[in-house]
Amino acid sequence: MRRLIMASVALGLSAYAAMAAQTLDLIAQKSVIRIGYINDEAPFSFKSKEGNPTGYAVDLCGKIADAVGHKVPDLKRDYVETTLADGFNAVKEGRIDLLCGALTINLARRQSVDFSQPIFLTGASALLRKDSPDYLMVLFFDKRPTLASSKQAPAKSTIGVRSDTTTSATLREALGSDVPKTRIEDFATHQDGLAALESRKIDAYFADRALLFDLAAHARNPSTLAIGNRLFTHEPYGIALRQDDSAFRLLVDQTLTDLYQSDDFTKMLTTYFGNEGPILRREVMMQSIPQ
Repeated sequence: MRRLIMASVALGLSAYAAMAAQTLDLIAQKSVIRIGYINDEAPFSFKSKEGNPTGYAVDLCGKIADAVGHKVPDLKRDYVETTLADGFNAVKEGRIDLLCGALTINLARRQSVDFSQPIFLTGASALLRKDSPDYLMVLFFDKRPTLASSKQAPAKSTIGVRSDTTTSATLREALGSDVPKTRIEDFATHQDGLAALESRKIDAYFADRALLFDLAAHARNPSTLAIGNRLFTHEPYGIALRQDDSAFRLLVDQTLTDLYQSDDFTKMLTTYFGNEGPILRREVMMQSIPQ
């Protein structure tokens, strides 16, 4: 009986050791780093016209892959398209090594994954038509924008939000009982929410403001839309990675810190965020880990 117990303990320890293998070791075994990305989170992660993964967060993950390549010869990159709902599980289960996108760092998510230092700072607000109901304009703007036209507000309005996001719960808290005329509709993608807003199926779309700028830029008629300037959350974005791996986390943060201090970082931010690049760089630098 004692031998059986000892054998069971040994098997359990072996299984634990396999599960506890560090990320760099696992990458080195196959000479492949698996980079997960979420397709509909432009300008952070999306597909180019040629079908290649791209975006600000994807580029950052590419810089991390470059750093890993200095330690692992002939390193290959395997880009894995995933969803927000499954992406964190993919990191936890070891199916991907990095998850890139507009990923808010919060305590709930850190129960299953770890995060890099912040790569971006934003907050949640809404994209509205300029003829959306007055009370929604008051809710999302400190000062109401110029009207595109004046139409009578509907008896009941709808605000869209992407499902499975931190902003969904935030929106429900923000509305509370003060705006009983409003219902919330969930959408699978941000593009679905934009389409519903433009076709007048909803009156506003709620998401992180950094995503709303890109969404509005791809609207059929951007001049008819306005982005709220009142923020309802503080959203630090990070790159998700496996828990309990200090060596890999150190490599990731060291790579990001080096990049933040280089001229290449301003160029990268300008590529994806235009003239806001230098301002965003200062904001990110304030949150970065010093050398």
